[in-house]
Amino acid sequence: MHLIIAEKHIAAKRIAAILAPGKTKQVRVSGVDTYEYESDEGTKIFIGLSGHIVKLDFPKAYNNWQKVEANELIDADVITTSTQVKIVAALKKLGKTATKVTIATDYDREGELIGVEALDIIREINPDVVFERVHYSAITPKAIDDAFSNPVNVDFNLADAGHSRQVIDLVWGASMTRYISLAAGRLGKMFLSVGRVQSPTLSLIVEREKERDAFIPKPYWELSAILDSKSGVQFKVEHRTKRFWEKAEVDAAMANVSVGDDALVIELTTSEKIDKPPTPFNTTEFIGAASSIGFTAANAMRIAETLYTNGFISYPRTDNTVYPESIDLRAQIEIFKTGAFKQYALKLLEKEELVPTKGKKETTDHPPIFPASLAKKSEMNEQEWKLYELVVRRFFATFADPAKWETIKSKFDINGEDFKANGARLVVPGWRWYYHYNAPEDRLLPELTEGDKLKVDKVEVEAKETQPPGRYGQGRLIKIMEDMGLGTKATRHEIISKLYSRAYVHGNPLQPTKTAIAVVDTLETFAPTMSKPDMTSKLEADMDRIAEGKIPEDEVLNESREMLGLIFKELEINKEDISESLRAGLREDKIIGVCSNCESNLMVMRSKRGSRFIGCDGYPDCNFALPLPRSGQVVVTDKLCEEHGMYHIRIINSGKRPWNLGCPHCNFLEWQKSQAEEKEKQGTDNNKERPKTINDISGIGKVTAEKLSDAGICSVEDLCTADAVELAKVTSIPVKKLKKWQSEID
Repeated sequence: MHLIIAEKHIAAKRIAAILAPGKTKQVRVSGVDTYEYESDEGTKIFIGLSGHIVKLDFPKAYNNWQKVEANELIDADVITTSTQVKIVAALKKLGKTATKVTIATDYDREGELIGVEALDIIREINPDVVFERVHYSAITPKAIDDAFSNPVNVDFNLADAGHSRQVIDLVWGASMTRYISLAAGRLGKMFLSVGRVQSPTLSLIVEREKERDAFIPKPYWELSAILDSKSGVQFKVEHRTKRFWEKAEVDAAMANVSVGDDALVIELTTSEKIDKPPTPFNTTEFIGAASSIGFTAANAMRIAETLYTNGFISYPRTDNTVYPESIDLRAQIEIFKTGAFKQYALKLLEKEELVPTKGKKETTDHPPIFPASLAKKSEMNEQEWKLYELVVRRFFATFADPAKWETIKSKFDINGEDFKANGARLVVPGWRWYYHYNAPEDRLLPELTEGDKLKVDKVEVEAKETQPPGRYGQGRLIKIMEDMGLGTKATRHEIISKLYSRAYVHGNPLQPTKTAIAVVDTLETFAPTMSKPDMTSKLEADMDRIAEGKIPEDEVLNESREMLGLIFKELEINKEDISESLRAGLREDKIIGVCSNCESNLMVMRSKRGSRFIGCDGYPDCNFALPLPRSGQVVVTDKLCEEHGMYHIRIINSGKRPWNLGCPHCNFLEWQKSQAEEKEKQGTDNNKERPKTINDISGIGKVTAEKLSDAGICSVEDLCTADAVELAKVTSIPVKKLKKWQSEID
């Protein structure tokens, strides 16, 4: 029996359907669906994994944070445990009788490791099994047929490189996270995450925020005039001094220019600008383009993975920006001679020779991202189609001609003051006809001739200030991470997602929380190696050398442990200062605003019963309080409610969309208003027998009654008129249960 192992179930199903001469037979093995068919060589069975089916961990003895010191994890044993029991059982069952195994997981470092993990499970029970590897970059009939016709050897060096990353990230992340969390007193779900790639990335975001905070705006002025052209079209001209840094200077210039003055056209320069077509998509460029049309990095890669496994695009994790000669590019374009992109494909196919652009990076593992097959809009959801269209259009654009712009530079004299206006007009669309994203608009000027005199219709002076450097968007941050050697094409978007889930950043562009700043400041002061890219870049380079067979895995692992040991020596020397630094910073992240009653800080607090609320630091002299949702991390934004002096907050729950609560006071008043309106709408049925108090409602329980009380629900009438959905957000009580109690009252 020949066993073929793919990385995911859908990939196994598609590959089986492509290779099978007829229909495949679906067979359930140990609770896992497999696909099989008979061939001249015997039975072929296809099984899909679920990514990694095992994980690395420490022995249970190391799990107690209070009893096991963080530095003990540096040299602790690393064990492998199963994460997909059914798949492992199916592999063992099928592996016993397999005479040949083909690893058909994705071809990259991670995919090689996933395949070797499955192979190791089989070889434990069937050490003599024959095995091979197939490489493909798209799940299409041609790509799969070619791959299975040309099998290669399993690359154990590449798998070792992936394994070394797992070990290093586990040891560094677990030990540093434990140490920093204990020092800060943040345990349980609120622990402070520290990571080999995550922390230098977070440091980049925090450094940019500090640049913004330290930025001192400088005032300047801009002088412009509105002119009437001969055709009656008005247009704007700007003073040649783009920015006046002194008010007296702009006032002096403005004194020479008045409404009704003549603006003499003293110079016209027309030229042509060549706009070169873009290079093919690699992962970083794809994420950047997807970010520009509204996709987060993680969402773009998740959808790209779906498109790939369904055979619509090529493998989305690639550094390559040069199409390999092995791809028949004309045939690839001919796929689109029908369908939504027909006119674009036919236009390209008119070319005698198709010469694509080339980027700076050329690799041999995977080609740039390109459309692998023709799709219909009805086959996808809206987001999938948007990204599929993005890939198709970029692919077409790489074969297109340059775009050409006609540019005009004009200069004017108004009573001795020089003004200017620039225009641009797209005269040859070229590649921009295929790829319309983020295209600059035409800036048209009316017809002008040197010597023309135009009337000044309006004179304007605009006061402005220099702006701080912008925060990083996700696409821009991933590009910087790539340039600095932080993470890989397969992990960078995951790192950013982790920063969001840990409540270290919010918004897009990314803004760090006070907690993030406290952690980075502490690391930069007491463990600077963790906050700089140098260490991570070196380890990444070492992992590349493992993949190339130039250095053994153990050597890199031992070196990384030695580096981490040196960091911990520094940490131990400064243990008390680290704790003080973290706790002071974390306290700032709990400040919501200033109390309008006593001007003390309003803080996120917890009652003795464990419920969370916004309370006044001036307690017990001041009793001001507002409710908060019981679960989720509270992120304080920099948007201030002028009326109540409170910062808007956001609630982050793992695996859910962030909930923008806004100003807590405004939110509470809005909630009270909605309850009053609902109560007035429904009226009160005094004749109907109903529970007299909250505690009279069957099954409500003391703890739940306290939750409702904390939320301002003190009577059965309050509960009856409350909006169950909104109340559930505040109390974390299921909506269904709230509605059941309300029905008892009714």
